[in-house]
Amino acid sequence: MDRFEAMRAFARVVETGSFTRAAHTLQLSRTTVTQLVQQLEAHLRLRLLNRTTRRVSITADGAAYYPRIARLLAELEEVEGGLGEAAAQPRGRLRVDVPGPYARLRLVPALPDFQARYPEIQLDIGVSDREVDVIADNVDCVIRGGAPADPALVARPLARLPIGFHASPGYVQRFGVPEHPRALEGPDHHTVGFLSPRSGRARVFTAQRGAERVEVQGRHSIGFDDGNAYLAAGLAGLGVVALPSYMAEPHVARGELLPVLHDWQLPPMPMHVMFPPNRHMSQRLRVFIDWVVETLG
Repeated sequence: MDRFEAMRAFARVVETGSFTRAAHTLQLSRTTVTQLVQQLEAHLRLRLLNRTTRRVSITADGAAYYPRIARLLAELEEVEGGLGEAAAQPRGRLRVDVPGPYARLRLVPALPDFQARYPEIQLDIGVSDREVDVIADNVDCVIRGGAPADPALVARPLARLPIGFHASPGYVQRFGVPEHPRALEGPDHHTVGFLSPRSGRARVFTAQRGAERVEVQGRHSIGFDDGNAYLAAGLAGLGVVALPSYMAEPHVARGELLPVLHDWQLPPMPMHVMFPPNRHMSQRLRVFIDWVVETLG
């Protein structure tokens, strides 16, 4: 058994969720990939994958084994990629996770520049506002807003995004303009809740005007844990929303949103690119992080 090929086959089945797709990406036959995984399981005396006629799922042993060999394979690939001419051109697969609005409005429009600089890097980008376990999910790095929640990760600052309260013209026509943040807690106004993926509770915003400081959660009858849906709810007039300026400005310019409570300041949202501490960081991850900080910082 070629143990390296067997580990690579197992890792690709986990990543693609299919023996057939794994075989296609490895340019091997499905039978060969199946045999390699079976040989690896026999060598380890463990079942790594559960197979049925319709799907493949990872076992508990496989879930514990996969992150370790994924890191090993990545390091080996990096060693090979650092030899000779390959050192001048980073290559390989990079898995990144980014919040939906930030991906749509900031990252994706800038990616042609990255692709032109590093054509040999394959970016697989997950787009969600959920909290990703970088190690368990085998993600190379994440871009996230707010204070870093995982002290085990290295966090490089990207930006501090201004935030403001906004409402649609339709909402203002129906309910008027709130005169004070506390009005958002009362019966005359509505907010849209932005739900924390971790707790499921609507986030609290701290508004300040001079020496006066108010914590605002708002009275909401609908909430979302996704930034794009949260913005859409504000545009639909479902309530007052607190939006980063990069999300709000295009809609303010078109008259689709109106700033409200603009004499109140909300703390800016810090953005970070976060990744596991590793003295053997791959060259492709290093250039991606440097590019993100340079381009989006």
